[in-house]
Amino acid sequence: MNSLIRSFSSEDAMRKNRMYKIAGAAAIGLLSGLFIGKMAYADEGISHSDKSFLTSAIESDNAEIKASEMAIQKSTSPDVKSFAQKMIDEHQKTSDELKKIAAQKNVEAPVEPSLIQRTKIDALSKFSGASFDKHYASMIGVSAHQDAIKLFQKASTKSKDADIKQFATDTLPTLQTHLSMANDLKGKVENEK
Repeated sequence: MNSLIRSFSSEDAMRKNRMYKIAGAAAIGLLSGLFIGKMAYADEGISHSDKSFLTSAIESDNAEIKASEMAIQKSTSPDVKSFAQKMIDEHQKTSDELKKIAAQKNVEAPVEPSLIQRTKIDALSKFSGASFDKHYASMIGVSAHQDAIKLFQKASTKSKDADIKQFATDTLPTLQTHLSMANDLKGKVENEK
């Protein structure tokens, strides 16, 4: 009987030992997975403000392009059409670059302007003739570029991501040129009857 008890005891001990090994391996696997997941999350993420910049900058380009395409269709002014085409061409370039950066940073690029920008573009679409030209020059030419310059200035000095900071710094002079051109265009269209 003692040998039978010892046999059960050693089998129980072996089972317990196996259970402890399995539980230990599972715990190590779980902790390793959590650690690796946390490391991957830390490596792939960028700051909230940098994500916000990428999203806002792409939306801004989308708004410029969409409103400028409308200007080419609706305006009768050669100056407005010329400005609008330049905005399409140049904002498409920056948009393409921004989308590449966003993809590298695992940030989903918006495909259209923000809700506020879409509302402004919708309001702009209600105008025609000289009234359209004046509103386009003011809302898209001047106001949108003032907003973009503020956005890019902030990113050029406060971004934590080197690629974003460099892109913002490099793009600022172009946006400032656009604003100067927009102010000139606004002056021209306001003097037209």
